Amino acid sequence: MKTIPSTEAKTNFGALLDTARREPVTIEKKGRAVAVIMSIEEYNAHQALKPQALQQALQAGIEQADRGELMDGDEVFEELL
Repeated sequence: MKTIPSTEAKTNFGALLDTARREPVTIEKKGRAVAVIMSIEEYNAHQALKPQALQQALQAGIEQADRGELMDGDEVFEELL
């Protein structure tokens, strides 16, 4: 993934859009990554994966419950602390 400073992104916005159509581009401000620009096709593909990942996580939870691998709320909070 290409990385460019925000000043370059602003100055060369057209070129940034062209590059983002080929690969995601990370924009940095003061040396810290603050945004990623990507093609609409890649964004849509990424968005399409979200429901699939949720479905897999839910199915894994159901399978754990079926095996009796459950924790009550107090146990969960104890592990977090």
